[in-house]
Amino acid sequence: MSDSQELGITESKEHATGEWYAEVIQKAKLADYAPMGGFIVTRPRGYELWERLQNHLDSWFKDTGVTNAYFPMFIPESYLEKEKDIVEGFDPEVAWVTHGGYDELEERLAVRPTSESIITPFLAQWTRSHRDLPHRVNQWCSVVRWEATETKPFFRTKEFLWQEGHTAHEDGDEAWDEAMTRLDQYEKLYEDVLAIPVLRGRKPDHDKFPGADTTTTVEALMPDGKSVQGATSHYLGQSFAEAYDVTYVDEDEAERTAHTTSWGLSWRSLGALVMTHSDDQGLVLPPALAPEQVVIVPIWQEDTKDEVLEYAEELALDLDEEFRVHLDDRDERNPGFKYNEWELKGVPLRIEVGPHEVDDEEVTLVHRPDGETETVDRDGLDEAVGDHLDAVFAKLKADAEENLEENVREAHSREDILGTIGQHGGYVKAPWCGDEDCEDPIKEAIAAEIVMVPMDPDEDPIGDECAICGEEATETAYFAKSY
Repeated sequence: MSDSQELGITESKEHATGEWYAEVIQKAKLADYAPMGGFIVTRPRGYELWERLQNHLDSWFKDTGVTNAYFPMFIPESYLEKEKDIVEGFDPEVAWVTHGGYDELEERLAVRPTSESIITPFLAQWTRSHRDLPHRVNQWCSVVRWEATETKPFFRTKEFLWQEGHTAHEDGDEAWDEAMTRLDQYEKLYEDVLAIPVLRGRKPDHDKFPGADTTTTVEALMPDGKSVQGATSHYLGQSFAEAYDVTYVDEDEAERTAHTTSWGLSWRSLGALVMTHSDDQGLVLPPALAPEQVVIVPIWQEDTKDEVLEYAEELALDLDEEFRVHLDDRDERNPGFKYNEWELKGVPLRIEVGPHEVDDEEVTLVHRPDGETETVDRDGLDEAVGDHLDAVFAKLKADAEENLEENVREAHSREDILGTIGQHGGYVKAPWCGDEDCEDPIKEAIAAEIVMVPMDPDEDPIGDECAICGEEATETAYFAKSY
């Protein structure tokens, strides 16, 4: 097999999406499969994407009063059982530790599937007075959910990286505002950093986080017509505070029960990023997350090598303070190979420099998403590069917005829902009576489900009768297949 064949993507995004995705993940050096089924090894390049995403979100959290902490990955079974909904909701997914070395443990330890049951007891310890509130803590960690069987890197693995925030407040309004602040930040991350538009809503009651009052979500539509739950923010009400005794003394010396929230985003966001923007040439990355925002590829013959390389090195130095720049001056690879390699790795902008550019004091800029090329003067190059990176982001966002806008459709009968999702994929919104049983005929027929309903529970449904059973509709349900 030649270098170019080994480097290139052989599967089609349109016709073999799953195989194409796995190939991009591996050949772009984001991840490999681990020896244990259901787990992956995140390679340095993939982890750098997670770090850059994390840096954006973490700074926004801290700007709004959140501090980071870390809690044990093992949760005593007795702690988990205090919140019965947590136990029931995660029971098939929990991995249990029963032995330490050769000794059987007196109490089983759960490998955290989520951390409400280990964090909330400490919020209770730290809370005495209304002056102690609000608490806002977040941790960046991994969780384990053993139910995953068919591994898709970043989308579905038994262990995955995420952040989970937990807060406690004096009243419900403040806790609700907290949950909405986090949902706003998740929406901002997808739209302004990942260049992925999202729909925001809440989960139907039967699909809420176990024990939550309300679960809100941002949903992203993938090019294959499936939805990704991008992040969730939960208003937990007082159920967890009651279970773990998170109480405080108010200004009137009366004992009150706190209201809590939790909210999280996982590296599924990286899967959505790869799936949304990448193509049959490989990975495509938005500038904010790309490990290299700009790659400079010098093009020379033996008689022009010195002057071309010197010019390219000067360009790299000029741009290095403002951008993440890589100069590819390898002797053993020709320019065509370098172009293919950096396209595969998703670098947003390529600068080509040959003897003509040196003579004219110019550079040639090439956009990764579509190959658009423009020659610009070296003078003012830093400003031009910034403008072109902005243009690359705008292209990615516009394509994703077009995909979303074209793939939200209405249906008013079971047959319409099934036919529309079956033919087009995407989201189908339909009037719904609120009964979970009405989801079953859709789920059983085409494995689609209700991924969200409108944020405002008082919003009028788009029709008077439930599309499934014909009873009075109480809200609008968005059906979709999902990852």
